[in-house]
Amino acid sequence: MVESHTDARPDHLVHEEAGMTDEPPIMTDGTVTTPKGFVAGSAYAGIKTYAKDKWDLGILVSERACVTVGVYTQNKFVSPSVTLTRQNVDAGRVRGLVVSSGIANTGVGAQGMVDAKETVALAAAQAGLEPGEMIIGTTGVIGVELPMALIRSGIPSIETGRDGGEQFARAILTTDRVPKSAAVQLELGGKKVTIGGCAKGSGMIHPNMATMLAYLTTDANVEKELLAAALTEVVADTFNMVDIDGDVSTNDMVVLFANGAAGNKPVAAGSAEAQAFVEALAVLSRYLSAELVRDAEGSSKIFTVHVEGARSREDARLAARAVASSTLVKAAIHGSDPNWGRAIAAVGYSGADVDVDKVSFFINDVAIMEAGTPISFHREAVIAIMSNPEVSLTVKLGIGDGSATAWGCELTEGYVQFNSAYTT
Repeated sequence: MVESHTDARPDHLVHEEAGMTDEPPIMTDGTVTTPKGFVAGSAYAGIKTYAKDKWDLGILVSERACVTVGVYTQNKFVSPSVTLTRQNVDAGRVRGLVVSSGIANTGVGAQGMVDAKETVALAAAQAGLEPGEMIIGTTGVIGVELPMALIRSGIPSIETGRDGGEQFARAILTTDRVPKSAAVQLELGGKKVTIGGCAKGSGMIHPNMATMLAYLTTDANVEKELLAAALTEVVADTFNMVDIDGDVSTNDMVVLFANGAAGNKPVAAGSAEAQAFVEALAVLSRYLSAELVRDAEGSSKIFTVHVEGARSREDARLAARAVASSTLVKAAIHGSDPNWGRAIAAVGYSGADVDVDKVSFFINDVAIMEAGTPISFHREAVIAIMSNPEVSLTVKLGIGDGSATAWGCELTEGYVQFNSAYTT
């Protein structure tokens, strides 16, 4: 059994690598319904084992037309739920979402698309929408068909409202220990706009969209091309820089709904408002990404990997992701073992351009290597640092101005024990 997780979750790691002093503060009590014009609701249908305050079906709807964009798993063994969602988003009419948790709807043949379409039709009818205005997220065990009898009876019991965001965040959980929601606010064109979001995932998470679902809403009026570009850029630097266990899920998606209810003039690419919107979206996504790692299966320690001085931004991402996903680094974090060679080795095989004579490495603020030369350090002091619940690793490559940050968690006996009996 995984030990219970406290709701006291420090977020300083989210802010310290943002590089901005005027970024909007995180509203930790915000949800997907904090932005104007969004409603949500949930129900317990019996897909998951019963417990108090447990839900397994959720609906999120914009009360007005939306611009909706998405980023999806790169796993080629993809869920029909993701395929149908992509099709409907591309058609340009989506303003609603139905999510079920407990069953992935993956690896079940043609029946997967049949069930996804029926679920979408049922949810659309419940929300007063057309099926083409609704998308679907499913998450859970692969190789099992959706329990349509439970879904058919559960969806009609869902009542949506402005206060339904917190329950919706709980309805999308599988092995997560806590829900993960937040919001940010900023001013665009003299109007206060809000971006809200929730995410789930505590295992089967690895860069390239990770079993992770993230749903973001905003009442900002944003042109579709900018919205799509913003989501792609932000996901690359946040959700795609998260690693828990090196496994890429079949069902991942990040979807962003923008309904314009704040009343601002349309935000276009290249404007100051566009930059402010992207930065705020990044702040929220960064926070939710770190929350995913904090809730990792069997883990109570997280670490950030900051890479600076890379030849390019993409090289920095490659190096940071390699360190964050290294099982040997994860094991060292678990044991508070300053075996720093594992991190340097991961940088070396990451595919990033590296000049070994210019690499510097730090654990928190303690220099371990400078310009390719190891530095004497007090081992017991570093062990004490690494015993904290949050650890920071910094790699300075010294050959450019590219930078990136990734998030990882310790690899524990608890993770192996939990996942060795996941379906039994």
